[in-house]
Amino acid sequence: MSQVVRIDEAPVFELLTVASLFLVALLGTLIAYQAYRGYRRNDATSMLYLAVGLLLLTLCPFLINVAVTTLVSPGQVVTVFLENVSRLVGLVAIMYSLYGHH
Repeated sequence: MSQVVRIDEAPVFELLTVASLFLVALLGTLIAYQAYRGYRRNDATSMLYLAVGLLLLTLCPFLINVAVTTLVSPGQVVTVFLENVSRLVGLVAIMYSLYGHH
């Protein structure tokens, strides 16, 4: 059975880790939103791929970590694998936005 750790009992390193993951997700989402606005304003499909790639690179791994560990409680290997697949697809989308779509 897993133990619930209250925030006031969590080690500082764990709190900093969660805070940094949250900030990466937040900043990535804000940048992706700006890229999406660029897509809407200029009808530039490459900006849409950039926005999707940024979300897959930053927000989705955070959501996967929170959702999978909260709902399913699998082994850490599964969570890390899903996060890395999201990051990999995100990087491919960003590469496509830069090099593949003209």
